Amino acid sequence: MTPETPAGRQAADSSGRRPARRTVLRGAALGAAAPLIPAAPTATAADRHARSGLPGNSTLLRWLGAAGWRIDAGQRTVLVDPYLTRFPTGLYRGRFDPRTRLRTRPEVVDGHIGRPELVLVTHSHWDHLNDVPHVAKTTGARVVGTETTYHLLVALGVAPKQISVVKGGEVLDFDGIIVEVVPALHSRDKNHSYFAPGTLHAPPRKAPHTIADLPEGDTLAFQVTTGRGDPSTFFTGASDFDERAVQGLHPDLAMIAVPSSTATRAYVPRVINALDSPGIVVPVHWDDFERPLTGTPVPDPAMDLDAFQAAVTRAAPATRVVIPDYRTVYDSAMRPAGPYRQP
Repeated sequence: MTPETPAGRQAADSSGRRPARRTVLRGAALGAAAPLIPAAPTATAADRHARSGLPGNSTLLRWLGAAGWRIDAGQRTVLVDPYLTRFPTGLYRGRFDPRTRLRTRPEVVDGHIGRPELVLVTHSHWDHLNDVPHVAKTTGARVVGTETTYHLLVALGVAPKQISVVKGGEVLDFDGIIVEVVPALHSRDKNHSYFAPGTLHAPPRKAPHTIADLPEGDTLAFQVTTGRGDPSTFFTGASDFDERAVQGLHPDLAMIAVPSSTATRAYVPRVINALDSPGIVVPVHWDDFERPLTGTPVPDPAMDLDAFQAAVTRAAPATRVVIPDYRTVYDSAMRPAGPYRQP
């Protein structure tokens, strides 16, 4: 199946657990174009699709590359794993250097983040955490992350009172923005290992200055609902998950990290089934995140988007897969809402 292009996505399928706020949009069946016709709400699994894009819903989504997202709910902004500086480490050139120095380019970061009140961090590797200290210190946003994330951010100058430490299982209400914290797992390479494992239970002796100074520190996922009647969106930062921890979430949209290996058995069908076949699945963390966040995303050579989409379709034929683009703003049904222009 060929992935959808950023433009021209019209049919929307979704799933959910709150029938009162479903609007079923009857669209294309397996790619056949058809008008969108409202249908009566239903709680059955067969009709738990296309709840996204409810009338009056002002939520907008912007992919920030890798696992990063910007969520704008009216005048309120939430960031997930905002890594925007995207400096070279040799990762995609066969010359990976763990001694690469951390750096942030404020002129790049500030052009994408708006005025966030929340920053959700899935784990502490550089491609998730690197720009968070700058965001926190310049905007006053609250950061939600693990104990390791807490200790690293404090060492990098973020005020402890700005950071909320979570472990997974918490359901946090930020004045109507609901964040469900989910314990998760980091993805594995072909050797069943990954870069910079480990956790911190105290601040590091010296402030981190290289990417190797940022250990994974346990991994989280987040389900975010921006308001009553709005769809729920599940965000991952790595291509593995705790199957039991996600039971009962039933997200409408799922931003799922694409695997680079088969070390985790049947990852795609397992995560899709565990999430009860979300109506919309958006693959993330498949791009070369050492290139600037401009132009068309360049896939990581280790990633196979066609295989990912095919696996989703086999597991959940009614689920719509949307391949995101840096240059597009999406509504809550992942339909293009306009071009993304930096302020």
